[in-house]
Amino acid sequence: MNAIEIQNVTKRYKDVTALEDVSLSFAFGKIYGLLGRNGAGKSTLINIIANRIFADSGEVRIDGIPAKENMGVHEKLFCMSEADLYDRDLKVKELFKWTDRFYDAFDSDKALALSEKFNLDIHKRFKALSKGYQSIFKLIVALSLRVPYVIFDEPVLGLDANHRELFYELLLEEFETGERTFILATHLIEEVANLIEEVVLIDKGKVLLQESVEALSETGYSISGTAQEVDSYCEGKNVIGQDTLGGMKIAYVLGEKAALPQGSNLQIAAINLQKLFVKLTEKGGNGNE
Repeated sequence: MNAIEIQNVTKRYKDVTALEDVSLSFAFGKIYGLLGRNGAGKSTLINIIANRIFADSGEVRIDGIPAKENMGVHEKLFCMSEADLYDRDLKVKELFKWTDRFYDAFDSDKALALSEKFNLDIHKRFKALSKGYQSIFKLIVALSLRVPYVIFDEPVLGLDANHRELFYELLLEEFETGERTFILATHLIEEVANLIEEVVLIDKGKVLLQESVEALSETGYSISGTAQEVDSYCEGKNVIGQDTLGGMKIAYVLGEKAALPQGSNLQIAAINLQKLFVKLTEKGGNGNE
């Protein structure tokens, strides 16, 4: 199976359980959104996949190959992370050369072309770059690597709106010109909602949800009206959250839409990905309230 498979992964730090028996997969040829609040376990999971830390139990396989300390997966995966893992005293062009030596799949010409698009000065030392341009450098490296799986951990940190838009455009171009898997771990959910095909939602070290965006848009909705009517409609349904204002209420529901009662003043509307994320993580689960 061509996929990143995470099987029963647990990771603890002293008294804190960062990940608890997590099992999920990232199939080849999709764009994923890996969503979760700060401290939810996203970065821990990414670092385990990337072999930067090791799970206490469980296993990660990439295209069926065990990932832990295995050079066989070196040319299959790259992780662009918030952490600065580069020699800060080297110039950008020197860092490109070292990346080219380390990865057979690195396209130096593409890296230089992307540097021009982003107006990145390749003659500057990494430590002399602004936070935004350090992120841009790391994005360029990731986009210039023709590996099957690329993970972006908070990819647009420090970028202005124009550079964020350019990155999203280039990401789609890369996806359309050569099938790969991109995983976007981000808190800017509204910005990536139109890019991602599938959502993985992590909260408190557990997977709350893995579903296609299309399926979520069909099964997630809000129902609004008087509190009494909303409560009556929602009986027996999977209500993941609610907002109230005076005698009015909005409930957020996962599941098939039931027909409104005859003569009802209730209103049904779609629920966007941002609202879904907020409501699912407010109480750490998707059970009825």
